[in-house]
Amino acid sequence: MGGCFSKPKPVEVKIEVVLPEKERSKEEMSPNGKASPLIYKVNGTARHYHLEEHPIASNPYHNPKDVVEASVCHVKDLENGQMREVDLGCGKALLIKESGEFHAVGHKCPHYGAPLVKGVLSKGRVRCPWHGACFNISTGDIEDFPGLDSLPRFQVKIEKEKVYIRASKQALQTQRRTKMMAKCISLSNYNLSSTNVLIIGAGAAGLVCAETLRQEGFSDRIVMCTMDRHLPYDRPKLSKSMDSHPEQIALRPKEFFRTYDIEVLTEMHVAAVDIKNKTAVFKDGFKMEYNKLLIATGNTPKALSCKGKEVENVFNIRTPEDANRVVKLATSKNVVIVGASFLGMEVAAYLAERAHSVSLVELEEVPFKKFFGERVGRAVMKMFESNRVKFYMQTEVSELREQEGKLKEVVLKSGKVLRADVCVVGVGAVPATGFLKQSGINIDSKGFIVVNKMMQTNIPGVFAAGDAVTFPLALRNNKKVNVPHWQMAHMHGRIAALNMLAHGMEISTVPYLWTAMFGKSIRYAGHGEGFDDVVIQGDLDELKFVAFYTKSDEVVAVASMNYDPIVSKVAEVLSAGRTIRKRDVELFFCHGKTGDMSWLTGKGS
Repeated sequence: MGGCFSKPKPVEVKIEVVLPEKERSKEEMSPNGKASPLIYKVNGTARHYHLEEHPIASNPYHNPKDVVEASVCHVKDLENGQMREVDLGCGKALLIKESGEFHAVGHKCPHYGAPLVKGVLSKGRVRCPWHGACFNISTGDIEDFPGLDSLPRFQVKIEKEKVYIRASKQALQTQRRTKMMAKCISLSNYNLSSTNVLIIGAGAAGLVCAETLRQEGFSDRIVMCTMDRHLPYDRPKLSKSMDSHPEQIALRPKEFFRTYDIEVLTEMHVAAVDIKNKTAVFKDGFKMEYNKLLIATGNTPKALSCKGKEVENVFNIRTPEDANRVVKLATSKNVVIVGASFLGMEVAAYLAERAHSVSLVELEEVPFKKFFGERVGRAVMKMFESNRVKFYMQTEVSELREQEGKLKEVVLKSGKVLRADVCVVGVGAVPATGFLKQSGINIDSKGFIVVNKMMQTNIPGVFAAGDAVTFPLALRNNKKVNVPHWQMAHMHGRIAALNMLAHGMEISTVPYLWTAMFGKSIRYAGHGEGFDDVVIQGDLDELKFVAFYTKSDEVVAVASMNYDPIVSKVAEVLSAGRTIRKRDVELFFCHGKTGDMSWLTGKGS
């Protein structure tokens, strides 16, 4: 019963699916362990439902007309550890040589299309140079995020010292591959208010959890619920590409959810969780029983607390409609943005060319000071000022003034009065976990759900993921941290799903994020909280630099602009459990001495 609907209603559906052999023994995830035609009992009446079948092609070469084979190079053209884009006539592939063996996969990252040949090859996988997604070079499977799809894998053969690639023409064009997934098998005694897996939240964590379960052969009912009106979408684009419509930024089309029997209940607000009876209670009184639960509710934006906060045309950007509305209202008008957060700065950059004026109000003296440090923050601030963004630093909003109910002016505590037709608030967020306060699920003093390395809460069968959790970060000696990054939410969802299936998988990924402003990107990997020094190489004025964030003598994070793929290189080193020392970074950049920096020059592992 996949798809999207706003509220459970009696509908007729019959689900007939072939269950993977390995899944037949997994009865612990089934309420009764029996397979039979699926019947939902609504108001005591048994109703059958029907769902259209979508066959899945498992053989990429099933159509001979879809196959191309070409000689792409001589065996001696590539050294071990090298990658090359090769053209097969109707599309390109990425040819890789590692440990004496050749591999061929798609050449573009399925996330945003980055050229993987410019990425980082290390120990059997290639890491995207833009946003850090990782792919196994033997299988093409995605191993770290962001993004949902894997790479197509192509056959390689050696004949007479020449390297040949045999590939599907379609795969060469799409440059992506969705993993094989199970569907829902018929189960008796199910009713509309009962599911095996309930996922509260339909962001990256929730969707990856659902997809991973299906990829692993899980064939019971999965229900996702969200307060949003839409199926899961690419939330980072709300502030980076504000005029995008929901269907343009959807992570998966509606047909995908139908095909793989992932149900999505939209505009559904969970008011409480009863862990004793394994039941989620919705705001409208509807109740749903579950066997396994994932809580991935994300966060809630902080609102202004000043006088006049209720006036019209003051926004938190939470939905595509919010972003679209702001762009429409801001065009050729005066915009005030409160908060030099990632969201606030990205919105300012997006609106700078469209609005008559953009003013940004911030309590700190420099944007991003706590995250990127003062020197990088000032360089970014200078870039914004050269693009007509006016900063009002070390002050706050004291009042929002209206005319006929709509925003007219923003009054600052410094006494300055700013003309404003629209105001965007980006002053941070709090975890959306208020509904769990009486649940018995462990919540810390800041409202974050506390989980272990397997994304499990203190309650058996209850998992949590995404922006609303604190978890042990291997990179920082298992310190409990909150990492509200898009990439991390993906990985949380995957780890939670694997452990719902009792795989015993622990999280060990390196945080990776990016921000885009005025056509330039800052990439960042690691966890720099509490850094005490920054080692910078490059030219901040030219916005071409790399910054190493250190704590004592250890590099804990790195950021760069126009310095690819160094952030992905650092991420690979940290992912391997290696330590980068501050003294080695300084020796390399300041004195040209390699020290233990062979990973940077490409001469080491």
